[in-house]
Amino acid sequence: MPADRKPLDALAFGLMTVLCVSWGLQQVTIKLAAPDISLVMQAGLRSLIATALLVVWARLRGIALFERDGTLLPGLAAGAMFAAEFVFIYAGLAHTAASRMVVFINTTPCITALMLPLFVRSERLSRRQLAGVLLAFGGIVAAFGEGFAAAGGDTLRGDLFGVIGAFLWASTIVLIRATRLARTSATKTLFYQLAVSAGLVLVSVAMGEPGVVRVTPLAVAVMAYQGVLVAFVSYLAWFWLLTKYYAARLSVLTFMSPLFGVAAGVVFLGERLTPAFVAAALLVAAGIVLVNLPVRAARG
Repeated sequence: MPADRKPLDALAFGLMTVLCVSWGLQQVTIKLAAPDISLVMQAGLRSLIATALLVVWARLRGIALFERDGTLLPGLAAGAMFAAEFVFIYAGLAHTAASRMVVFINTTPCITALMLPLFVRSERLSRRQLAGVLLAFGGIVAAFGEGFAAAGGDTLRGDLFGVIGAFLWASTIVLIRATRLARTSATKTLFYQLAVSAGLVLVSVAMGEPGVVRVTPLAVAVMAYQGVLVAFVSYLAWFWLLTKYYAARLSVLTFMSPLFGVAAGVVFLGERLTPAFVAAALLVAAGIVLVNLPVRAARG
């Protein structure tokens, strides 16, 4: 087993649970703030907020962000893919429901698990782990099956944008893991992505979005949540995890995000929690356990 990466432990599971809660809630907050701030503009503003915080964090911690270490080109590429991912996700939310969008975004673990072994041999999953991926993905599909059947073709564009966003997210993970970014600090890796994606403010203007329509307490709270807790704190923790643990196995845990997202919909939007969703959540949990079960225990 390579010395630079290790299997998931209690710390990784705990952090990933917190991260998935924050990511699941994000889809609800984006929709809530949409009447006050345009969707792609939200993505740009949150990156601007997080970039400023990250620069201060790096300065206080003595972390170099601008030294020459061979990461400039892959860093800019990761930033471009990160920005493009959120263009598709945020713009797609104008054409589909948050619950549907989160389904397509969270096909990322499957795409990541399939792509990583092509570039990083140590990231290969066993047949049992691949079965866990499929089981967890089946739980996601089951959780939103009723929505797929009822929506018809009206959300096709938004759904397609979600799939493209998932592919870009997976590609970003692969790029980070397979290049010199895997050996640089999580802070610098995140800086590349936030700094580039801050340019989405200009993209929003070019798209003809109305931008900041009005400043309300809800809009301020949502941007603080997205910029500080999600884009700064949670992403910094996520990229730190990628430097310590197997990326494919971490990605599988992100299957929890849409489940927390639906739970947030129940709490904040009054959506109904069905028995089918509870069953689907159990499938996801079973898939996660199967993927991360120690090999020796699995053979016993």
